[in-house]
Amino acid sequence: MVLRLQARLKARSKVEVVRRGLRLLHDMTERDALREAYRRASGATRESLLREREKLDHLSAENLPDR
Repeated sequence: MVLRLQARLKARSKVEVVRRGLRLLHDMTERDALREAYRRASGATRESLLREREKLDHLSAENLPDR
């Protein structure tokens, strides 16, 4: 497997293949953690944003003529 990846990636050594794989795994893990953090933050603020929007909703049509 490493030899096939080495040829496919045109890597100079097997060590470079393993390093690239580890770096990719690290980046994907960080991305997943960041995505999860954003999901939690969005969920935490969603309820308060809905309440604020309901409070201000009546202002959206203020001073506009009726159709």
